[in-house]
Parts: sequence; C-alpha cells; structure tokens
Amino acid sequence: MNENILGLVAGGITSVAMLPQLIKVLKNKDVEDLSWLMIGTLIVGLSLWVWYGILKEELPIILSNAFAVLVNICLLIAFFTYKKKNKK
Repeated sequence: MNENILGLVAGGITSVAMLPQLIKVLKNKDVEDLSWLMIGTLIVGLSLWVWYGILKEELPIILSNAFAVLVNICLLIAFFTYKKKNKK
C-alpha cells in the first residue's frame, strides 16, 4: 500500500474521532461533561502536527490534523457558547 494513502486513511480515521462529540454537543446544547482545557490542549497539539507536516511537506499529516483542528475549534466555540447559555 502506498504510504501516502495509508497516512490519509489513518489520519482521516483519527481526525473524525471528535465529530460524534461535536454532533452530540450541537444537538443537545449540553457541554457540562466537556473540559475546555482538554480541547484547548488538543488544538495546540494538533496545530503543532500541522506545522510539523508543513515543515516535512507531508500532505497526509497536514490535511488530517488541520481538519481535526477545525473540528476541535468548533467544539471549543460550542463549549463557550452553550456554557454561558446553560448558566442563565
């Protein structure tokens, strides 16, 4: 198997890992069990992977981690949006 295809498949699977959580949060508007610190730390780590991918010119690393960064940024925005609404 081509290593780029393997990288894209592996990265794609791990990148969508947080999608069910995001969908659940958006559907239920409940973020009580989420940690903003964990999400923030994950965003920083994934962003560093994107940077590493750029330096190494590795498209699978760049694409999969950039997508995961976007998903987790959406989750973080939802966290702060719904956290405020639930406290009222």
